[in-house]
Amino acid sequence: MKKVIGLVAALGLMTSPLTQANTAITVSGSTSVTNVMEVLGETYQQATNKTVEVQGTGSSAGIRAAKDGTSMIGMSSRDVKDNEKTADTKEIVIARDGIAVTINNKNTVTNLSKDQIAKIYRGELKNWSEVGGENRPIVVVTRDAASGTRGAFEDIMKLKRETNGIKVSAITATAQVGNGNGMVKTIVANNPYAIGYISLGSVDDSLHAVSVDGATPTSETIASGDYTIARPFVVLVKEDVAPQANEFIEYILSEDGQKLVEEQGYIRVN
Repeated sequence: MKKVIGLVAALGLMTSPLTQANTAITVSGSTSVTNVMEVLGETYQQATNKTVEVQGTGSSAGIRAAKDGTSMIGMSSRDVKDNEKTADTKEIVIARDGIAVTINNKNTVTNLSKDQIAKIYRGELKNWSEVGGENRPIVVVTRDAASGTRGAFEDIMKLKRETNGIKVSAITATAQVGNGNGMVKTIVANNPYAIGYISLGSVDDSLHAVSVDGATPTSETIASGDYTIARPFVVLVKEDVAPQANEFIEYILSEDGQKLVEEQGYIRVN
């Protein structure tokens, strides 16, 4: 009987969630970073047989997860705020990405200025005819408040206002909200008069990105600084994170990892 109990206990340890969690590299956070991170994780897993689990939970949640240790690696698609930083957490930029301002394929507008985009998102420009398009109302689409893409977009486009000494979003309250790049793409792709913003690496044939102040969003224009709506892709880890997490980050920053970053439509940092 003792042998049977011992065998059952051993099997329990082998299959326990804690043991499985300890053998996997856990990554969570920005849904924008998730796209390229899943490719990196799958390729790394094939090469090393080490499991990488990636979850898109939003930048704010990813930063918290890295700090409290619920994920080995947190992902953010915006700069980490001073009040989110801790002494035992380090930030590493793994790529750079443009934020593409996207419209429906039936929309004939091809170029907008940053000032026009900001006015559209503040609700000051309400009709496409005001920016060279049809006489149709503009349907504004934004991301949820926890989104790193939204945070970066608001910072770059100066879409913040102060209320009672607190900075809040200046994006019009009538904007439709999409949780993730995929939902924003779906809304814009299905509404001829919608405008949204998504990670450049997520742009596909279902919609198109407008030029901003004459600059088309590409890896080259972002790297040169001509296209200015851009942000970093950041990973965060605690100083005492498990060795396998650091090994995975080393792979991301290696030539092989950065080549994958570039192939996915993002700007490499190495």
